Amino acid sequence: MSFLRRKKTEAEPPPPPTAVQEEVRAQEYGLRISLVARSSDGLRLPSDQSVAAAIPGIVEPISQTTVETVQPLPLEYSDASPAIERFNEVQQWVLARRDVSPVARHGLYVLEMTDALDMTVDTFHAGLLHGEVDTSGYPDHTAIVGGLASHWDELSGELIVRAVVGWGGKGQRGDTDRIGHKILSSLYQQVLASGFSLGEAEQARLPALNTRSGLSCAHCGFEAGSAGAFYCPKCGMRMIRGA
Repeated sequence: MSFLRRKKTEAEPPPPPTAVQEEVRAQEYGLRISLVARSSDGLRLPSDQSVAAAIPGIVEPISQTTVETVQPLPLEYSDASPAIERFNEVQQWVLARRDVSPVARHGLYVLEMTDALDMTVDTFHAGLLHGEVDTSGYPDHTAIVGGLASHWDELSGELIVRAVVGWGGKGQRGDTDRIGHKILSSLYQQVLASGFSLGEAEQARLPALNTRSGLSCAHCGFEAGSAGAFYCPKCGMRMIRGA
């Protein structure tokens, strides 16, 4: 009765192995951040508050926006920094710059990140010098922001002024460097043409911020780093010294 027996089912053969694809098509994404800043040599201006008040007017013919004056950081924000990897410092920086316009804030970010500005002593007279801003008011990565940076020489009391420009962010543009150099030269020539210049500054004498001498300005409270300072680097007032 072999025809009544169940036929033995044969196992299905395994599927053929799929071919291994060595190269996989993929979309590549990348972002390169580049910040560039330039600073001229310093020029000496007279020790006069009226001269300091006239500096924004020197930048106005070149600036596309209203020139904004950003004062040095107060003592409570002396550790502020725009570097995002240091949270406490960048938090102080955001609080210290909350009332600054987007154009000046972008300029401060670029110039401080590249060490072209020391905002513990420098006063920054900023404007949009070239390019456009986006819908939120911030300069495009090809726009050039800058102006004049000034501080009071702590020994002579003269006002030291430098031309500073900066640009950058996402991507780069070939002719921005050429335009930035041209604008920097124009700012420098504007200071010379103002009639205030007393000549080039041999060396910008800034206080040694890492070593405190205990000598503080009685007018603004700025702590100088040199015991021999006669003028405050921040406000330009003569230091009150004991007998």
